[in-house]
Amino acid sequence: MNTILKLAARYIVLAAGSLLMIYPILWLLGSSLKPNEQMTSSQLFSSELRWENFVEGWSAIPGFTFGQFFSNSFLVAGLSVVGTVLSSAIVAFGFARIQFPLKNLWFAILMLTLMLPTQVTLVPQYILFKSFDWVGTALPIIVPHFLAVSPFFVFLIVQFIRGIPRDLDESAKIDGCSMPGIAFRVILPLCVPALVTAALFCFIWTWDDFLAQMLYLTDTAKYTVPLALRLFLDNSSAVTWGPMYAMAVLAIVPSFLLFAFAQKYFVEGIATTGIK
Repeated sequence: MNTILKLAARYIVLAAGSLLMIYPILWLLGSSLKPNEQMTSSQLFSSELRWENFVEGWSAIPGFTFGQFFSNSFLVAGLSVVGTVLSSAIVAFGFARIQFPLKNLWFAILMLTLMLPTQVTLVPQYILFKSFDWVGTALPIIVPHFLAVSPFFVFLIVQFIRGIPRDLDESAKIDGCSMPGIAFRVILPLCVPALVTAALFCFIWTWDDFLAQMLYLTDTAKYTVPLALRLFLDNSSAVTWGPMYAMAVLAIVPSFLLFAFAQKYFVEGIATTGIK
């Protein structure tokens, strides 16, 4: 009897926690279907569901549609993911499998950058990209990802590679495989869970990023979804809350779908440090 009560209490706590976590999403969805005059209502969902908010929000920005903003976001996030996965995988393989002078020191310095606040490098980076004449383009957001600037992803992949037996490397060498061949034909194919985890995190962080995109994207035609949502907040006119919330709902759909389809690899990449 005590076991049943403990199990029931555990599920009740888990259910309550799940409802608490999902409530903001339900509130956002409910607000996206409300008329503007009912935004202050305490009801989660209005009695009159206004699906027109999605149609109005899609073309609410004069001269543009959210299709263009979503295309810009997919371009920036997609290229950032490709750059992050490629560069982080190569750097991680070097730290995990290649011996070179002061390797431990350089890896320690790389890990120390994890504790460096973003605000410290914000101004120097802006000055650097300004000198490159990159301000106003997406290059300051995309190019750094091709240079393994995210030590978290490097560390994640390094730990995964260290769990892969070195016997595989020796077998590949006996078969005449070079070091690049070992990396791209043997080791990295076994790191798919870690690579998918890095790609998933990179996509979500880049998709939701607002500060960097606000700094470097100055042309409305190049705006991403987070910047486009800000355009709804116009001090000179009334805010159309329903369409804005409707576009916010659509903005979280890509991250949700990506996580749903990659959940298996994501969990394996987080929980596993190598093959068994």
